[in-house]
Amino acid sequence: MSVKKTFFCYKDKPLVRCGNTLYYGSMKDPYVVCMQVLSTKPSDSKEVASDVMIQLLRTGKDVKPQDMVVKKAQKSDLYSAIDIADVWLHRALKEA
Repeated sequence: MSVKKTFFCYKDKPLVRCGNTLYYGSMKDPYVVCMQVLSTKPSDSKEVASDVMIQLLRTGKDVKPQDMVVKKAQKSDLYSAIDIADVWLHRALKEA
């Protein structure tokens, strides 16, 4: 019996959360984006991200740890971070 795992997708790419870290893209691709929520603030009855670090990362077994980070930036909200992540990832995958 096999279990098929499905992930939430944003613009046809997986978006996976683990704690305060979100990964956008497939680990099978040459690039993936890591977004880390650094701080949150209250908004109505929920906590929302107020500071997010974004990193475009190379994937692969032969990539050295010091060569993994291609680009990085910091945004003040999750929506801006996801927009930048989407642009970076699609450009990187198109050039790969």
